Amino acid sequence: MTDLTEMVAVITGGAMGIGRALAEGLAAAGASVVIADLERSEETAGEIAATGARAIGVRTDVSDEESTLAMAQTARSTFGGVDILVNNAGIYSSLVPAPFEAQSVAEWRRVMDVNVIGTMLATRAVVPLMRARGGGRVVNLSSGTPFKGVPFLLHYVASKGAVNAITKALAKELGDAGILVNGVAPGFTLSDGVRANPTQLEKLQQISLEARVIKRDQVPEDLVGAVVFLSGPGAGFITGQTIVVDGGAYFH
Repeated sequence: MTDLTEMVAVITGGAMGIGRALAEGLAAAGASVVIADLERSEETAGEIAATGARAIGVRTDVSDEESTLAMAQTARSTFGGVDILVNNAGIYSSLVPAPFEAQSVAEWRRVMDVNVIGTMLATRAVVPLMRARGGGRVVNLSSGTPFKGVPFLLHYVASKGAVNAITKALAKELGDAGILVNGVAPGFTLSDGVRANPTQLEKLQQISLEARVIKRDQVPEDLVGAVVFLSGPGAGFITGQTIVVDGGAYFH
């Protein structure tokens, strides 16, 4: 049900944190992986390849159209195409929670450029390759915040609400091509970036833990199962859905 042998997966933001855990999980399921990130993409790919998996790294800025097209071309020339895209790249861990009146327009635009336009551009770059192979899977990393209406991160919450809408609309638009589009919405996750942000840890870690049915911190590896499942044959009749993976803090 989760065998991805002979499939090619692109993971944006795949060099660290949640993205790296997803790349490792997809590789362990048999996929060849393309680590698309601004930094450490080749280093991470090398470490995954050292486990016996097929992996390459491509420096990619998802907010730049030419960069995403170059990423797709590299995936095609190296592995022959793309079957799976995981839109994981996003701005979150560097954000400092603040009232929306204090959030600058420049920060809003940067969040939207990466989280929303980046999701669209990466998808647009690989869809022709998926069409050529008769179908594919797109998995968008969203967030539980739009479902709960979390305050003081309005730009981020708005961007992930847009990703949820993109998931639904693209599922309708790409279904006839055999391309299934789904989402995974994490709760507050102790990724590398979050661990390095003391403000987020102070304001969000304990309150998130207390809100869960499963009383422990969420870590990147908690998201691997859902993403691998949605990428594999067991999810062949699922599209347009967003699965909340947060230990039972929100029932969706």
